[in-house]
Amino acid sequence: MDLANSTVLLLGGAGLVGQAVARELIPHRPARIVVTSLFRKDAIEAAELLARAPGAEGIGMEPRWGDLFVQEAVREQPRGEVLADAGARRQMVDDLYGELTDEVFHRSSLGTLLLDVRPHVIVDCINTAGALAYQNAFASAADLLARADAGGADRDAVERHLATLYLPQLIRHVQISLEGMKRAGTRIYVKVGTAGTGGMGLNIPFTHAEERPSRVLLAKSGLAGAHTLLLYLMARTPGAPAVKEVKPTAAISWKSIGYGTIHRGGRAFTRSDALRAMPLSEAFVSDGEPGWQETDEELKGVYLDAGENGLFSLAEFETLTALGLMEFITPEEIATGVVREIMAHPTGKDVVAALDGATMGPTYRAGVLRSTALQRMEAMEAEKGRSVAFEMLGPPRLAKLLFEGELLRRLFGTRGGAGGLDPEETAKRTHALIQEDTDLRQRMLSVGLPILLPDGGSLLRGPRVDVPPAPDVPVGDPRLVERGWVDLRASNWARWAKRMAAFEAELAARPGVEEGSVGDHEFGDDTPEIRPGRLAAWIFRYEDQGERIKR
Repeated sequence: MDLANSTVLLLGGAGLVGQAVARELIPHRPARIVVTSLFRKDAIEAAELLARAPGAEGIGMEPRWGDLFVQEAVREQPRGEVLADAGARRQMVDDLYGELTDEVFHRSSLGTLLLDVRPHVIVDCINTAGALAYQNAFASAADLLARADAGGADRDAVERHLATLYLPQLIRHVQISLEGMKRAGTRIYVKVGTAGTGGMGLNIPFTHAEERPSRVLLAKSGLAGAHTLLLYLMARTPGAPAVKEVKPTAAISWKSIGYGTIHRGGRAFTRSDALRAMPLSEAFVSDGEPGWQETDEELKGVYLDAGENGLFSLAEFETLTALGLMEFITPEEIATGVVREIMAHPTGKDVVAALDGATMGPTYRAGVLRSTALQRMEAMEAEKGRSVAFEMLGPPRLAKLLFEGELLRRLFGTRGGAGGLDPEETAKRTHALIQEDTDLRQRMLSVGLPILLPDGGSLLRGPRVDVPPAPDVPVGDPRLVERGWVDLRASNWARWAKRMAAFEAELAARPGVEEGSVGDHEFGDDTPEIRPGRLAAWIFRYEDQGERIKR
């Protein structure tokens, strides 16, 4: 991709890798580079530093800040404050666990940022897995259980725990990312991911005082893997940008070497000392007489700044990066790989492309055998009767479409006959058919599909309904019908008439096999017979835009 005059959004751009990527981008002359960080101060300092970099003249360096995993309204508040605010916490939980509506998207900090910046390229350097995993669902679960044992597990406590669970947050983050990039017209998204263990195995000796192997660290690795697979699926989604992931598997260092005050989490260490030897029985009693004192003097020393991993002493850095342990990779090496991938020069280090090459897709043998299986099942159905759908594959919408297609097949037989249907007359005839054909009716109701009658105000149902109205959803909500109710109304049959016409037009316009392999040719397309499965596949592929784009 030609980066000249483009807009590049660096998520986590104030960090070690983000800054290296920005410096690597400068020679390609984007019009602007938008640098984000969790904190305002860090974002502004990073943008100002980049503006002074060699060759950066004329490139707009813009700082943005805030938490991209929460709503826009609270993006500058510490997460603890958000969770302590009942209203903000309720909104967060509702937006995490509800459907991704337009309102949820526009409330999100990430969605707002993407629509405002409208980047051509995104390089995501946020340690997403770390940001989510170190909320520590294990500790939250223990606290919730303790509250339950004490009889105090109220809704507030449940909401706090739900707000720490990793996968709902990751899933919603990826959904908003994709939707935002599609709306913004983003062309390339590159994720700088993580293995969670710096490339080491479950025997990793470096933890944050947790057990070994650390549950929290393994949660981070699990999330990193889940994120990779979600990006793999994003790359197979029509309308998505080109998706790549570069996944360093070593410690990332270094930013600088210096001498000065040692900080952790933004706070300076102060010197402290023991006043006396304490019996073990007293040493950890909170209300006892302290056996130590803190001074006003800050702890100082020679350090290596490893960015988000903090400050290491000489001995710590020597241990961490030793051969056979985590070793290390420089941010500049990562940045070079990232920018080469953006410029369409494959590095061999794109994890998404690697998964494409390593996973098993459809095969020639399976394609040949498909027609044999279909022919055999057709012969058996001719003898035993048609099954239509069992609603085990899902979604219920598929079974709904198959049964509605079966109704058309029984009434009209051919695609041409159904294409000219009269909606009002078809509503009456399908209603009569449902009343008369006990087997067909029972098959629909038994697999969980209610039947909405032509009047739109009454239905037939069995003991199980796969798509029932939720407590806050009106019974007449059209989404219920669309997702899994057999619909006998004239309006639905009018829609089917348009579908049949569009399907026939697509078949007519398709190049024949005499013209080579240009067009797709499906089993049964050369006959005029209505095939409910073929119709449902066409609807899923084209009307629902569910087409597979990689094989």
